[in-house]
Amino acid sequence: MSLSLGRLLQPKSIAVIGGGAWCEQVIRQSAKMGYAGDIWPVHPWAEMVCEYPAFKSVAELPSPPDAVFIGVNRHATIALVAELSKLGAGGAVCFASGFSEAVAEDETGNDLQAQLVAAAGAMPILGPNCYGFVNALDGALLWPDQHGCTRVETGVAILTQSSNISINLTMQKRGLPIAYMVTCGNMAQTSQAQIASALIDDPRVTAVGLHIEGFSDLREWEHLAAKAHAKGVPLVALKVGASEQARQATVSHTASLAGSDAGAQAFLERLGVPRLKTLPDLLETLKVLHCYGPLPNGNIASISCSGGEASLIADMAVGKKLNFPKLSADQKTQLRTALGPMVALNNPLDYHTYIWRDQGAMARAWSGMTGGDITMTFSVVDYPTTDPTDWACATNAALKVRKQTAARFGVVATLPELLSQDVAAELMAGGVVPFLGLNEALAATEAAARLRPPQQEPVCLPGTLPATQTLTEAVSKEALAAHGLQVPQSRSVRGDAEISQAVTELHAPFAVKGVGLAHKSEHEAVRLGIAAKDVADIAKAIGTDEILIEEMIVGQVAELLVGVTRDPAHGYVLTLGAGGVLTEILRDTTSLLLPVNADDIVAALNRLNCAPLLHGYRGRPAANMAAIIDAVLAVQSYVLENAEAASEVEINPLLCTPDRAIAVDALIRKA
Repeated sequence: MSLSLGRLLQPKSIAVIGGGAWCEQVIRQSAKMGYAGDIWPVHPWAEMVCEYPAFKSVAELPSPPDAVFIGVNRHATIALVAELSKLGAGGAVCFASGFSEAVAEDETGNDLQAQLVAAAGAMPILGPNCYGFVNALDGALLWPDQHGCTRVETGVAILTQSSNISINLTMQKRGLPIAYMVTCGNMAQTSQAQIASALIDDPRVTAVGLHIEGFSDLREWEHLAAKAHAKGVPLVALKVGASEQARQATVSHTASLAGSDAGAQAFLERLGVPRLKTLPDLLETLKVLHCYGPLPNGNIASISCSGGEASLIADMAVGKKLNFPKLSADQKTQLRTALGPMVALNNPLDYHTYIWRDQGAMARAWSGMTGGDITMTFSVVDYPTTDPTDWACATNAALKVRKQTAARFGVVATLPELLSQDVAAELMAGGVVPFLGLNEALAATEAAARLRPPQQEPVCLPGTLPATQTLTEAVSKEALAAHGLQVPQSRSVRGDAEISQAVTELHAPFAVKGVGLAHKSEHEAVRLGIAAKDVADIAKAIGTDEILIEEMIVGQVAELLVGVTRDPAHGYVLTLGAGGVLTEILRDTTSLLLPVNADDIVAALNRLNCAPLLHGYRGRPAANMAAIIDAVLAVQSYVLENAEAASEVEINPLLCTPDRAIAVDALIRKA
């Protein structure tokens, strides 16, 4: 359904239906925020509500309202939504609970939610079980509780399903201008991606922060990412919770390694949306994006008046995709002029306190840490909570740096409580990012530098047929070989006669494997380097009715895992990693969503800890990367051709030699 949310989110008239404290709060909040549009209370017997004349019913309203807050019980909500839709209202916030979120307590919840959606028709609704939204640009609030927002001319939009989290976020005292705070509720009709898509149509929105509990329509998210990139509005996300993966029996290593969250991470990476881990990191990232937009790289500089702070920020950057470039000759000249001969010039820089209170000298020194290929410069300043008067020089110096150099510049407090709301607001107004917390500053800068254009090719949507069979290794290899995967010469045999014939047709030494076991190595059902004369005895020792005799592959420089699992929430998750019997101990893996191309595969392989083995480690020969790519693409080809039925595909190990990449074990689960 195509819905227009513009009237609802930027209303010229607001109707509030219902009585009690919640509805009165909605009216008071908009009035207090200076909303210039019409406010129409609807109450069956009250003459006035919060000093506004009340209307007895929706039918008596002067005209169809643009936005309606419905604060009545769930059954009455459905009837009112139908009436408003027929009237031509712009949209409604459905505050009532007791719909799908309460189905565990009331089995009618799903039916009521379906009735609500049917009643709405083409009229957008938020919720149900929804707090609504704050539009701080126009002062329009369909919001029944406290909030900490103030009027802004531009700012970021934040969307979350959690009303409680949204309230908390409005109370931030970090200097972040919030243009919209929107709660999504049950998303019975209007999804989070649709709401975000509508918000980025407002040119006053500078960035969008998404608190995501789960993805529903993957195509909507792909559309949102493409639209946001085209409009130049960056998206960042805090994704929580595990995806609703089917709880299949975990037969492959891949399924246990990929985990329920790998698909979500891979999907966000495919959308080009950085993922944050905490709410403070999300807010700090939005500040960077509001001021400067996406950052071109992760090169940073830091200047502080303490060696302890210089060491601290250097240590905290370890493990992040951030770099401290060496100072250029021009930077050293400018710094030496400002600081004199007593300061050792490095990045991070401890400039001591020789120039404290000299705003001009401080600005010149701080400016010396900008320029070149540095994408963000931090000045570490902690404002005392007792008397911060003597620290005004730091605020003024930072503002002067930004004004004179136009460089991206941030003032960072090592502890969030050591930078006040007033100072944060003053810095933001001057284009300087007030970072609350060293780790938060680094996480935000790293995230802002990770924004990428979304991949244009859509993900392969997951099939729905349940997996009912696990193919044998031989049959799995045969199916994958038909798509170009290289496999060893082998024979599946039963009994001494077939064994005798097989060993004459193949070249020793052999790998002898039991057939019908999910994890053969755990049952001692894989024997390697077997001579032809010993195969029959080894087969008896393994004990399975059928065995697989396979020519041994030698000369490998690395063993890889190549696996695909079906994730109903995100598509097909391709996992690449260190393979072999220690796969689950090493846990050296990375995940992508299908489809992928050769460049995606190479980039993923290079992220692995075992990547040096592939490129030739300590004089050893390198693996044939082209052959590895072909093997991965062969697995992908099988999955895409069998997308409706395939559930798991795994190669472990893929033996990588200087010439070939050969799958010596394979597994397929499918419908």
